[in-house]
Amino acid sequence: MVLMVCFGSQVIKTKDALAFSFDSLLPANLSGLELYLSQQVLQNENSYFGQLPVSTDTEPLRTYYKIPATAYSSEVGQTDSTPFITASGTTVRRGVIAANFLPIGTRVRLPDLYGDEVFVVEDRMNARYNQRIDIWMEETADARNFGIYWTTVEVF
Repeated sequence: MVLMVCFGSQVIKTKDALAFSFDSLLPANLSGLELYLSQQVLQNENSYFGQLPVSTDTEPLRTYYKIPATAYSSEVGQTDSTPFITASGTTVRRGVIAANFLPIGTRVRLPDLYGDEVFVVEDRMNARYNQRIDIWMEETADARNFGIYWTTVEVF
């Protein structure tokens, strides 16, 4: 095993990585600052810095909205001229929702309707729907039968 150590523009190689020691690799021609910094590195390797504090937050911060939810499918009458491409440029699939009031990429849950399933905002709706979500469904009949539900949206 070969170990390489860089000091500025110098590269020093040692063949025996198990017997590696910084002391053996320090060049004799280091200037004062370089030598001081090299010594600080050696001291820091052997220093105890403690442990990171444990978070007191037990639950991540989440926002909840009570808004209407509708459904749509990839039908030209319900979308633009590219019915299978979302506003974010991805292909529609289960778990995609459209929402104008949340940024693209926001992850949400609809616990009243879908339990723990996570949805991602990847599409947009008509501008007049600023406080509503639209869930993509594969079948047009399923989207029509879904209707409209007032539901809780949990935003991550």
